[in-house]
Parts: sequence; structure tokens; C-alpha cells
Amino acid sequence: MARLVVLGGGVSGHTAATFAAKWLGSAHEVVVVTPNSKWNWIPSNIWVGVGQMTKEEVTFDLAPVYAKAGINYKQAKALGIHPEGNESSNKPYVVVEYTEAGKEGKVENVEYDYLINATGPKLNFAATPGLGDANGVGEHTVSVCTAEHAVHASHVLKKSIDKMKAGERQKFLIGTGHGMCTCQGAAFEYIFNIEHELNKAGVRNMADMKWISNESFLGDFGVGGLHMKAMGFAVSSRIFAESLFTERDVDWIIGAHVNKVESGKVHYELLDGTMHEEEFDFSMLIPPFAGVGLKAIDKKGEDITATVFAPNGFMKVDANYAAGAYENWKASDWPKTYQNPTYKNLFACGIAFAPPHGISKPMSSPNGTPINPTPPRTGMPSGIMGKAVAHSVCDLMTKGPDAHLHEASMAHMGAACVASAGKGLFSGSAAAMTIYPVVPDFEKYPGTGRDTNYTFGEIGLAGHWIKHILHHLFMYKAKLNPGWTLIPE
Repeated sequence: MARLVVLGGGVSGHTAATFAAKWLGSAHEVVVVTPNSKWNWIPSNIWVGVGQMTKEEVTFDLAPVYAKAGINYKQAKALGIHPEGNESSNKPYVVVEYTEAGKEGKVENVEYDYLINATGPKLNFAATPGLGDANGVGEHTVSVCTAEHAVHASHVLKKSIDKMKAGERQKFLIGTGHGMCTCQGAAFEYIFNIEHELNKAGVRNMADMKWISNESFLGDFGVGGLHMKAMGFAVSSRIFAESLFTERDVDWIIGAHVNKVESGKVHYELLDGTMHEEEFDFSMLIPPFAGVGLKAIDKKGEDITATVFAPNGFMKVDANYAAGAYENWKASDWPKTYQNPTYKNLFACGIAFAPPHGISKPMSSPNGTPINPTPPRTGMPSGIMGKAVAHSVCDLMTKGPDAHLHEASMAHMGAACVASAGKGLFSGSAAAMTIYPVVPDFEKYPGTGRDTNYTFGEIGLAGHWIKHILHHLFMYKAKLNPGWTLIPE
């Protein structure tokens, strides 16, 4: 019997582990190591953050689901990987520290035959002074990165709404809290959900709303923007986004690196090198992402973290990390199998893998400050990667080391995104977009880098219904309810 250890129980890790358990059956062991006791459908946190869903509606307990699947579940955080074992044994292992009540602080070495790193990101609030502590708890801004964060955000939002009802004008500032942030989508959804809730509360006229982002143009979204079919025309995401912001009377600051947050004020640098300040009464700023800080140690006890992981803490995979300048970037630089080049029984998927470079064009201010989105690897791509990696590992375990590895390159992958712009059965709206491929291929698709026949977008009530349905479908799927494998990633 061989053992697969999956680090992380988010979208990518949960997908990898549950499919692996189904395909391997009782012949092999699947272990999940995650510090969380609950699974969270993160795309719906923005609805929790405006009080339109509860934490219980976007989370569920992992233990009974993994017990049902025959998965050995350890509520613990991974500290380090020993891919060569140690001097007394050649068996590779991962060091974990339990977070489960009653076991807190207990350290264990968990041996593995294959390991999938799906730890996701460290929410690097500390990268911007004043943005928040290591747990995202800050006195100046709120967050919707976790369900708990979002509950807190909803309470703070309610206080602002109460102030407006009492005649006190409020300034809202939503966006990214650092020049190297990814995941603009969550902030994009949140600002328009707030705007929607303010309208419902009858206080929209008492609010000044402003977007602040590291994007060099509205609609970049960390993918360099896109051209999509809308109403029979190929429309740029810049026009699409600017139209929405203008229609909803939301002002914007772009090309911004937030370098400090104080009570009621952010300090930021623009791409032109100038320094500015912006005041607020309510602010939600997404933090930058980093690897979770795993160490890698060789058989002799030497630190080989730099061999296994990129400087940002994400795991190296089969990508071209030597592409160099933007002019040399190609779609083929992106990984296909997510296998570590040094240790063939290590894989990484979802946010945990190190991208070869950005997707958006790199930008820096005259002061040398990088200000551009880092590439998104969340949602649908994470699930697709997790399933492909699980398929590869299962074949290696059952067919031997020469088994074919399955591929899921973001340069050959399409993705759908449904961005909420307000929740309501008859008053809600969402921007429903598809993009193919996620990473543009300018050799195959000159000009736009993408196939406009499969890249399109619309905004309206139907989009909201789709997002609401997807919430329930993916919660159902993640709980491994009957027919769960029929629901696509």
C-alpha cells in the first residue's frame, strides 16, 4: 500500500484528495493535512461580507466528509518537507504541527510516497504596514479573505450604514492593499455588492465610493485584460469595467501601490512615482499572497528550500523560470503537469505552485517599485489542476513510475468567472465571463492572445442566478453528495 499526502484542503487540495480517494479505493491511503476544520467556498465570502449569507452557509466540517471518503484527515499545518527522508531512513516525510483542539502544538512526521502541495497562499497582510496582523486582524481595514474575516466586515459595514442613516456621510475605499496583489476579483465583487446594499438601504447618496488597484488599467484582473464577445462585438475588458464603474458612480485610482495604512487613511505610490494619500471611513483591501513558508530539508539536514521553492515561497514545478524579460514570455512557459523538477514524487497545484512569471505586463514606478497584478490561480483553474494532478499521481501509484502524466496548463485552459455585482433574486446582477485560454497565446491568437469565439461576457440578473446556483452546486459537490463527480470543476 502506498500513501499520498495532500497538503491543504481548499479548492485544489480538496479536489485532488477526493478524486484520488475515489480512484484509488482501499488499495492505497490518502491523507489530507490542513490546519482548518472547515471547508470554505471562498467565492461566496463577499456575500457574507455584506450580510447576505452567514458563515454557516459558506462552510462545512471536513471531518465527516473525509471519513465518508475514507481519507485520513489530520487537522494540522505543514512545517517542512524532507523529500529524501533522513539519515536513518530513505522514506520522505512532511513535518506537521496539529491545530486540532486538544492536540495543539503536537508535532508529527508523516511519511509519504507521493505528496501534493495545495497549501494555497499565506495572506501576507504584514507586507503593508497597518493593513493587518498575521491573522488579517487590523484596526484600520476589513477583509473578506476568510469566512471569519467576512463576518467581521459585515458588522463594520452595518455600522457605516447606520451612520449614513443618521446623516453622516461615509467614504468607502475598496481594492488591493499592495503593489503586487493578485485576486482583484474578490475586491471587484465586494465594492459592487456594497454599492448594491447601500442602494437597498436607501443611503447610496450618502456614500463616496472609490476603487484603488495595482492594475495599470481597469479590467486587467491580473490576466492582462481581455477582449470578449458582448452584444455581438469584441469589447475590451477595460471598456467593460469602466462602463460599470461609471454607471454605478464608483471612482477609481489605478496603478497604485498602497505602502501604508493608518486610521482612516492610506498612503500610496502611483506608477508615475508620485506619492499620495486617500482618506476613508470604511476600507477593504486585499493583501498580497505568498507561499505559506514551508521549508525543505535534505537527507543530511541541510536546507534545500531554495531548490524546491521559488523566492516567493511557492513550489517550483515544470515551468520555464528562465523566460526573462516580458518580450520573451510565451504561453509554453507555463507548467503542464505541476511536477517538481527535482523530486518527481512532489507536485503542486492551485495557488501553491510558482508561476514562471506574471500574465499582466510588468510595471514599475521611477522609484523602482513594482506595481502590477500577480497571476491569479484560484477558482476553476485550481479545481482543474487539482483533478489533473490527482489523476497523474494515481496513475503513478497504480501503473508505476513510467505512467503518463496528465496535463492542465493554464495556457491551454479555459475558465469561467461569475463576478457578483449585487445579491438579490430579482434585483441582483453579475458579470458572467469566460476566457480562453487563461494565459494568452499570442503566437496562436495574434493580436488579442485569446480565442474571442470562446471569450465573452455579459452582465445582468441572469449572471446573478448563475452565481447563486454555482454556490449551491459546488457546496453540494465538495460535500461528496450523490453524483458529485458529475459536477465539473
